Order: sequence, then structure tokens, then C-alpha cells
Amino acid sequence: MSWRPQYRSSKFRNVYGKVANREHCFDGIPITKNVHDNHFCAVNARFLAIVTESAGGGSFLVIPLEQTGRIEPNYPKVCGHQGNVLDIKWNPFIDNIIASCSEDTSVRIWEIPEGGLKRNMTEALLELHGHSRRVGLVEWHPTTNNILFSAGYDYKVLIWNLDVGEPVKMIDCHTDVILCISFNTDGSLLTTTCKDKKLRVIEPRSGRVLQEANCKNHRVNRVVFLGNMKRLLTTGVSRWNTRQIALWDQEDLSMPLIEEEIDGLSGLLFPFYDADTHMLYLAGKGDGNIRYYEISTEKPYLSYLMEFRSPAPQKGLGVMPKHGLDVSACEVFRFYKLVTLKGLIEPISMIVPRRSDSYQEDIYPMTPGTEPALTPDEWLGGINRGTRSSPQSPLAFPLPSLDPVLMSLKEGYKKSSKMVFKAPIKEKKSVVVNGIDLLENVPPRTENELLRMFFRQQDEIRRLKEELAQKDIRIRQLQLELKNLRNSPKNC
Repeated sequence: MSWRPQYRSSKFRNVYGKVANREHCFDGIPITKNVHDNHFCAVNARFLAIVTESAGGGSFLVIPLEQTGRIEPNYPKVCGHQGNVLDIKWNPFIDNIIASCSEDTSVRIWEIPEGGLKRNMTEALLELHGHSRRVGLVEWHPTTNNILFSAGYDYKVLIWNLDVGEPVKMIDCHTDVILCISFNTDGSLLTTTCKDKKLRVIEPRSGRVLQEANCKNHRVNRVVFLGNMKRLLTTGVSRWNTRQIALWDQEDLSMPLIEEEIDGLSGLLFPFYDADTHMLYLAGKGDGNIRYYEISTEKPYLSYLMEFRSPAPQKGLGVMPKHGLDVSACEVFRFYKLVTLKGLIEPISMIVPRRSDSYQEDIYPMTPGTEPALTPDEWLGGINRGTRSSPQSPLAFPLPSLDPVLMSLKEGYKKSSKMVFKAPIKEKKSVVVNGIDLLENVPPRTENELLRMFFRQQDEIRRLKEELAQKDIRIRQLQLELKNLRNSPKNC
């Protein structure tokens, strides 16, 4: 019997990438040169945020999406951090709230004014101190408002309740630096990759590790939950130092379902998953191309579709949320590509070619919207709210599955979020989680940390000595005044 190739029918087999015209790009941006493995970019339906190169602290730009073209060198920045900014993320439910983390060990919440920044912003709406070393990752909870996760180089994941401005839980099961955080659809499970070569599935409210894989042959770097499929996809490096992806069953991490080698390049592979179309995008740091696949629940699980090619290497990629896409152009995904050498941010639209101009319901199912399903107290109390459609939709009824609040893209996304972030009033005090004060001094782990701590203590000793000398002088002055009063003749 002769061999015949197996053709798989897919509505996404002809998806192609379209780069925006130069006038619709963002030019003249001093993109950070930091080598930290992150995207340094965050985007929502109103704003684009990019971490920039700066001296004397960390900063990032926030640009309204309609303000394309060349950005002036003196454009206002968010510049309140004392160290390099390592990660930024927009609040999924409030368009003008963004979280940032930095080498200065802090996490900060910023409120961007309507229309963008008019002057440099240095005062954060909320400053969160709880990590003892620099903070490399921040991530908002996908279904609950005002719950933020942060991962630091102290090997801890802190869960912040922004209603009170304090950490409410600490996940302390990692033995090395945490590389990546990803949530399942309803946020009831958390998966992490770590420098200790382990992949973990964690119940975030208790901090209990449900599954753990020791990845010796596939050194994991990044991980992403594949929607409601109960699957995980990781990118990493094989034992022969080739870039590799692996698919896992989230309930059994003893062995990957499949492993597939990609190429022999050295750049980190970033995975992006679209749960609505079941498409997986792979973009390498320093590459110019983006590969995309279709994921299925049956073998072969992973089907290669096509590849977008570009000569310009990418430092990172921002992803537009679904409600910000152009449904009239059959756009199913949009990247914002950081081209450091040109100081350019380049939008790339992934488009399904269709002849009809009508709304394509088969490629735009109900998608997570901009309304939270739970309050912080409900989620921390153990509730996983089931899916419900948006009240504006005629399809509003409760469903049994566990998902965020859904919305339809048929009418396009026009309305702005009605939610407002209210910063809590905080007092200076210790931060105690699980009986541990997170703000107490911890022993230095490197020579540089030891030197920094030494010079900081020397400055503090010098300041205290000067203060003591001034008080001694004041005491002598008061003693002389008292002596003069005693020796002066009494008034008759």
C-alpha cells in the first residue's frame, strides 16, 4: 500500500500575519536593554505600555493606542521605581490600572489619567512591599478583581488583596527563581516553572502542590494552561540544547504526552495560547518569525499551521485582549512586537481570510469580558464562580462550567469599564504572612548584596552620628541658658 499524506481540515489553516503600516506603528521609543527574560510590554484596548531605558531608576511609557507615529523623546513617563522595571501588566477589569514590579523589591499600582500622561508620574496609587529581593513577575487573577500575584527572587509568590493593600497568602514551595506563572481559565489552579527544573501545579489559596514534574530531559522555561482542555504546554531546552515544546496532562505530570523539537537556536521560546480558536503561537526571543499551531484533545494533539516571517528580531511581544481586536477584518490575534534596534513597536495582526464582510460567529465564540466574576473575599473564601454571560447579552443564563464572565464580540467593544480602583489607606507596619515578617532584614545571598547592605549601614551610622552631635550641641546650649537664668538677679 502506497504512503499517502494525511490532510487535516481546519478553518485556521490559512491564517496569515499582517504587519501594520509604518504610520500605524510606534516609533522613536527607547526600549529597555535589560536582559531579563520578559516581554517588557503590556497592551489593552486603550493603552500600550513599554518598559524604557532610563538612568537612576526604572520607568515605562504609557501611550494611547490612537497616538501612533513618532513619539517625542521628552514624552512623559511613569518613573517612580528606584530600580529597573522588570514586568508590567494591565488590570483585566479596569482599563487605566497597571501593575509594575522592579529590582527595588516593590510592586506598584498606577492609575493612568484619561487620555494618557501629560507629565511624568512619580507617585503610585499603591506601593506594595513584601519581597526581600527583586520582583521579576506580576500577574492579575483572571476572574477576580483586585487580586494580584507577584513572584520574587526570594523564591516566594505573594498573593495581594488590593482592597486592603496587603499580602494575604504566601506560596513558599520553590527552591530557586520562579521563571513563569500561568492560570487556568477560572483561576483555581496555578502552574509555575522554576530554575530548579521543576514544573508545578499549585492550588493558590492553600499553596498546596498538586502535581510536580522533575524535567531533566526537557528543561522547562515557560508554561501556559491550554484553556479547559486540562493540558499544559511548556517550552524549554532538550538534553541536546535544542529548543523544544512539550504537552502535559495537568492531572499527571509523570510523563509529557508529546515532545517536539523546534530548532537549534538559543533564544527563549514564548508561548501564547488563544482559548477561543485553540491556536498556539510560538515566538522566540531574538527571532523574527512566529510559528502557529492548532491544539486538539485527540492525537496528534499538535498540528502545525504556518509561520509568520520577518527580518527584524523581537525583544518581546505584547498581546491585545480579545475585546480590542478588529472583528470586521477577521482578526483573531494581535501582537505588538518590540524591535529594539529601530526603537519600534510594530503591530502584527493574525487574520483568518474570509470573503464575507458579515460577523463570523465560528471564529468569535463568547470570550472572557471585562467584568470580574468574584470579589477578593469570595475567591479567598474558596468560591469558583461558574460562567455567566454578560448582562447586556440576550444569552444571559448560568452555565455549569468554571469560567470568567463571558461577552460577545458581535457588536464590537465600545463601552468603557465602569469599575473604579480605590486605594486603601495604609499605615506603616510590619507585613506578616504565615507567621513570617516579610519586611524584616534577611541575610545577603551575594557579595554585591553584602556590599550594598554594608554601605547602607555605613550611611545610616554616619547620619545617626551627625544627629547625635547636633543634639549634644543643643543640650549644651540649653544648659548654658539654664545657668544664666539661675545666676541672673531676681526681679523685685
